[in-house]
Amino acid sequence: MRAVKHIILAAFAVALCALPGLLKTRLCFAGGTDRAFFCGHTSADCREVECGKFPALERLALKDVCGEKAYYPSFDLESFLNGVNGKILFTEECGDGVNYYCSANLPYSITLYGEEVNLHVFMRGDGATVGSPIIFGGY
Repeated sequence: MRAVKHIILAAFAVALCALPGLLKTRLCFAGGTDRAFFCGHTSADCREVECGKFPALERLALKDVCGEKAYYPSFDLESFLNGVNGKILFTEECGDGVNYYCSANLPYSITLYGEEVNLHVFMRGDGATVGSPIIFGGY
């Protein structure tokens, strides 16, 4: 009986030690506000799940995650791209901002105009919404 307790405590200790590393690697973007995950198999069935204060924990409870997004009220595109080994593939201007479609070292991807896109940045003023592979829904 005593050996079983020790085994359970040891397993719990190992799981507890591994949890921070697991949580850290599960998110595409550090920081940011208005975080959300995209769940589904295609853009047609993709749904947006808004996050609370603990997005890494919430991520663990979701199935079929196919992307995520975050908002940054102050944003430096060049620094951000350097942080994810990103490269701008093409841009689209719209009335109040600019969309940057990029390749980056991120786990999700989609093909747009024959290019593999893993990062979508929408910049408006000093802020930006970032998404991987793209920002589904609004920004």
